[in-house]
Amino acid sequence: MREKEKAYLSELIERINELFSGELSESDKLVYVREVLRMKMLESPVLQQQAASNTVEQFRASPDLSSALEGAIMDAYDAHTTMSQEALSSKSIRSGLLELLLDYTDLYEELKKRAKRA
Repeated sequence: MREKEKAYLSELIERINELFSGELSESDKLVYVREVLRMKMLESPVLQQQAASNTVEQFRASPDLSSALEGAIMDAYDAHTTMSQEALSSKSIRSGLLELLLDYTDLYEELKKRAKRA
């Protein structure tokens, strides 16, 4: 990882850590902010239009950002709760998830790399 990227990630983690407490891993926090909430907000046609029509400074001042974030938080909560409940209650879903993790992600390779670093 390049130094600039490391510094950016370090600052992001520090800022997220200031917001959240409790027994959450840095990975949980990063995924929640960078992937879950970001992806939910990217789905908003209102925010898409505002981003296309405004400067970043104007966009930051949008009154729709706060409500879009609240909506993203609620949608993510509902979706993750539903998926988690389904996965916990179904052996076939868990089996399918394992298959997806092994066939379509770098789970094995990343675990192997981390073991070598430890």
